[in-house]
Amino acid sequence: MEKEYDLFMFCGQSNMAGRGITSRQWTEEAPELMLGAGFEYRAVSEPNCLHTVVEPFGVNENNPDGIDEPGMKTGSMVTAFINAYYAKTKTPVIGVSASKGGSAIGEWQGKHDYLSDALMRFERAKEFAEKQKMHIRHCFLLWCQGETDGDLGTSPDDYKTRFKHMLLQFKEKGIETCFLIVIGEYNGDKGFDYSVIRRTQLQIAEEVEDVYLVSDDFHTMRSRGLMKDDFHYYQKAYNEVGTAAGNAAGDFVHELEKTDETMENMVE
Repeated sequence: MEKEYDLFMFCGQSNMAGRGITSRQWTEEAPELMLGAGFEYRAVSEPNCLHTVVEPFGVNENNPDGIDEPGMKTGSMVTAFINAYYAKTKTPVIGVSASKGGSAIGEWQGKHDYLSDALMRFERAKEFAEKQKMHIRHCFLLWCQGETDGDLGTSPDDYKTRFKHMLLQFKEKGIETCFLIVIGEYNGDKGFDYSVIRRTQLQIAEEVEDVYLVSDDFHTMRSRGLMKDDFHYYQKAYNEVGTAAGNAAGDFVHELEKTDETMENMVE
């Protein structure tokens, strides 16, 4: 049987890109990748090969004309996500880094912006897999973004409209489902409130077709002391959220495959 892979775009802002560190209190580091669980496709820096996923994921994927944040990535949730997803599905992941710290949803609209760069990376990944005769079973988006829109006071209607516009462009290129990780809380003294965007994202998961909530755990981290600064988390938090999201996405895909198999048997 031909080996299958699931292609994931890891997109959003800094908490998807990864800002994880350890501390004396929170000593947990990012996990190592499970054997066979997946690969990183480096669409910018090394587009002609695959690499075993290591943290910081996507550290070399800097495009001066698009998503560019050299020296910013530390530990992310990606390895934990892939490990959990692979344990559920037994299908290895090809992961593509396309996240930009501090980016608002208005900068993900396909107008020579971060979405434009992400779509270029997605196309390169599919073309690479086709040339290597690697069978891509599903193409998914894992999205975590919104803190900057909380800072900016983006209205729920504006956020929903721009999110839907972004998702439509991903779907037109072949993304099937957006797995959504909802943002957490603000941890500083400037008075920003992320609860409006968080509630809006929860509504999006309920209302928008092909958006599936895989984690709303970040909002618990402030009360647990797992935020390292105003916006970001210690590595333990990224590991927890990545694992929860990978399990949820894996369960979703497992059920999807069972449904597809049932439909095929009915046709036969």
